[in-house]
Amino acid sequence: MTIPRALIGWILPVVVLIVWELLARIGFIPENVLPAPTAVGVALWRVLQSGELVENIRVSFWRASVGFLIGGAVGFAFGLANGLSRFSEALTDTTLQMVRNVPHLALIPLVILWFGIDEQAKLFLVALGVFFPIYINTLAGIRSVDPQLVEMGKTYGMNGNDLFWKVILPGALPSIFVGVRFGLGIMWLTLIVAETIAASSGIGHMAMQAREFMMTDVVVLTILIYALLGKLADTTARILERRTLAWNPAFQNV
Repeated sequence: MTIPRALIGWILPVVVLIVWELLARIGFIPENVLPAPTAVGVALWRVLQSGELVENIRVSFWRASVGFLIGGAVGFAFGLANGLSRFSEALTDTTLQMVRNVPHLALIPLVILWFGIDEQAKLFLVALGVFFPIYINTLAGIRSVDPQLVEMGKTYGMNGNDLFWKVILPGALPSIFVGVRFGLGIMWLTLIVAETIAASSGIGHMAMQAREFMMTDVVVLTILIYALLGKLADTTARILERRTLAWNPAFQNV
């Protein structure tokens, strides 16, 4: 029997869940340390029935999406500008690289002073975290486009606009998608931290409330939800990558 390729990646998580359940049932893992998957499943059903989970996922998803769009758009714009213009790179890249080396999560106290604990603080942190992976990979993608292809385009009479849309941007897309996937991971990482420190709603807030009431099953549930949302975002990016780069032989059998 041949196992579909899409299912192979789920074999290890299923094995981990089975081993985890067995170790919890025989008492090797205390319930107050790590509840069994079935206990987490019961907690899932409980928060689903109350409507609490759906509302918190909606809030977190909105924060993640808006922050990603803002940070991604700005990072993409700077990557394009600096990739296409040496003057723009000389003007801005040094500053951006200095800012990049400051851990954006270390800015949380300052961001709270600026924005309080409102939505702007979380959106700013997510956008800042997403900005740099997309900026760097967009810049690297444009710079790695084969110069011979650009020269060939010029030889065929392409103007600057045609060169960008038909040669440079398609050539940079694989690197840009790498930046998007890195950015998605940082997006969830930043949101987790932001919501657990300063939030009155969202999955992180639900986890902190559960911690106060010693509800370990709900805390574990929120961690698993973050993992599943991260996997969903990455899978969506990979599907978009495959469809966008269907012309590229390297992505035809992925």
